[in-house]
Parts: sequence; C-alpha cells; structure tokens
Amino acid sequence: MRPRRYMLRHERKLWSRGIQHIAGIDEAGRGPLAGPVVAAAVIFPADFFIPEVNDSKLLTSAEREELYPRIVESALASAVGTVDHETIDRINILNATYKAMHDAVSHLGITPDHLLIDGNRFDGADIPFTTIIDGDAISFCVAAASIIAKVTRDQIMLEFDRVFPGYGFAHNKGYATREHREAIYRLGYCEIHRRSFSINMQMELEF
Repeated sequence: MRPRRYMLRHERKLWSRGIQHIAGIDEAGRGPLAGPVVAAAVIFPADFFIPEVNDSKLLTSAEREELYPRIVESALASAVGTVDHETIDRINILNATYKAMHDAVSHLGITPDHLLIDGNRFDGADIPFTTIIDGDAISFCVAAASIIAKVTRDQIMLEFDRVFPGYGFAHNKGYATREHREAIYRLGYCEIHRRSFSINMQMELEF
C-alpha cells in the first residue's frame, strides 16, 4: 500500500489552490483485440483516501471487486464512458479513448474543476486538466478510476463470453493471448472483434 501523502500529492497541490472537485480519469481496454474501451471518472471529497486503492493492474480480480463498491459509495460522483468496437475501428483507438473519457466526465453529474488523467496527452477538454504518466500508480483518484474502468470492462467481457463462446473472453478479456489468437484462427472473427487490430494479428498467425 502506498502512503496517503504519496498518493494524494497531485490532488493536494490542486486543493491548496482552492480547486475543489478533482476528477481522476483512466481507461481499460486500449490494447485488446475485442470488445470496447471503457473510461471512468471519479471525484472524491477533499483529503478522502482508501489505503488499498492502487493501480488496477497491480491488484487481483478479487481485490478490485472488493474495492469497487467502496470507491463508488465513497465518491461524490463517479461515471463511466464506453466506446464499442465499431467506433474504435472507425475513429481509431486513441480517439475512441478520448471519447470514452469525455463521456465519463459528462455523466458525472458534477462538473469537475480539474481533471487528472492517466497518460501523457489528452484532447478537446473544456475543463483544465493535468496528464500524469503512470497516474494510476501515483494518484489516488486516478487509481480509483482505473479500478472502476477495469471492473466495468471485465463484467462486459464476461457477458460477451456467454454470447460468443469459444474465444475465452471470460479469461483473456479480449487481449491477444495465445488461447485467443488460436480461437480466432480456428473460428474466425466474431461480432465484437476490432477489425483494425485483428487483421495484422491474423497475418502473424498465418505467416
């Protein structure tokens, strides 16, 4: 567990300037071959902290599931934005990620005063923002958003596993595991595969 002073240092700089509603933003699902990209935004009361919250990638599925309701119940506001595979293919994954983030912010119900965003760039925000490389590991509100986004997307992929059996979506969540790539080679693409991602992957399998 990272200490409070470490995980809240970006938020505290903003609070010290009188900036009250700070939204942490992160996404899940930029890299998979199938399914949507999901972004989450979350605003906490000033100086609120949950010690167990960390980068979702460093937590087990059980830990994320346990933290999810604690985050949502403690937040002043939280929301998600989801962009499907067809839109990803049409506008590309970077723009789809931006869209998911904008959608999450627009659904918060509270207009944030500032956004803390995982990554090194963002586009098109009317709200002041700061991008933070590895923000999900060093900012509490961004880490919390990473958990909301990951749990939400995993639940979506579990449902897709029931709709499209044989691809292992319950286990691989659409990522390019060997199991998943072999299933595509054997079964072909299903409805939720990102064609702009999967064509190159299939060529690698064949050649």
